[in-house]
Amino acid sequence: MKKGIIGAIIVLVILLAVAGATIVGFYNSFVSKSQAVDNQWAQVEAQYQRRFDLIPNLVAATKGTLKQEQKIFGAIAEARTRYAGATTMQQRVRAANQLESALARLLVIVENYPQLRSNETIQQLMVQIEGTENRISVERRRYNDMVREYNTSIKRFPGLIFANLHGFGEKPYFRSEAGAEKAPEVDLGNE
Repeated sequence: MKKGIIGAIIVLVILLAVAGATIVGFYNSFVSKSQAVDNQWAQVEAQYQRRFDLIPNLVAATKGTLKQEQKIFGAIAEARTRYAGATTMQQRVRAANQLESALARLLVIVENYPQLRSNETIQQLMVQIEGTENRISVERRRYNDMVREYNTSIKRFPGLIFANLHGFGEKPYFRSEAGAEKAPEVDLGNE
């Protein structure tokens, strides 16, 4: 009888150890994936910051020639201010999209002014901004890939149970604002 009780206790201890190791494994996996998502969002923000650092130089280089385009410069400044004051990821995305719209209008204008296109400083800034836009696109895609991996892991069984028990919630995907797919309209007829 003692052997049976000892055997049952050993089996119970083994089952508890396996269950504990499983819980710890899921928890650590969720923490790692959550941190990876947060890190990738930081990469997106680093590229946004690079963009925000380059744009004042482009604005300053074009401002003297484009006095009549003050609305665009105001929109750029407003978007930078909104981004700096944003407290949530969604607010930052909205501000970044607002900046992208104003920047796109500015770039269209630069393309339509031959004296600006021939300016070497503006050309260099445009190349840097184009590279930054490409980096932002890559980092956003990587962020969404990591969010997909994380969200999938917390929605699959049995991870779903452990995620709910330990408060791991779904992370938001990066989504463009409504209307972002439309090209900006620039009216150069008011010269």
